[in-house]
Amino acid sequence: MKKNQITSTQLSELVVKGMLEKKAQEIAVLDLRHVKNAIADYFVICSGGSDTQVDAIADSVEDEVYKAAKQDVWHKEGKENKEWILLDYSDVVAHVFKKDRRKFYALEELWGDAKITYLASE
Repeated sequence: MKKNQITSTQLSELVVKGMLEKKAQEIAVLDLRHVKNAIADYFVICSGGSDTQVDAIADSVEDEVYKAAKQDVWHKEGKENKEWILLDYSDVVAHVFKKDRRKFYALEELWGDAKITYLASE
């Protein structure tokens, strides 16, 4: 099946939509397009309150992206421990953290040159 051609910006918006579906908290979109040596165009980071919610958010992101763009995740990590699930769509990487793990890894600080947009949770 041929996947729909969408931009990395559109893909990041689908990731955010999937996160919002499951009430993800503290969503941050890091625009890495102008950061030298960045490994993706966008990082989309969010937090969940429990491992059940983290798992549900990750599933929702995958569903939303597939439904709208017919695009499967290229690489996935963390589904077993549910503390940090990474969904790599090549140009866009989603990070779904359990709250305490997010503080520990502090990805927003690692990519300090990125333009960061924080979205209010609904």
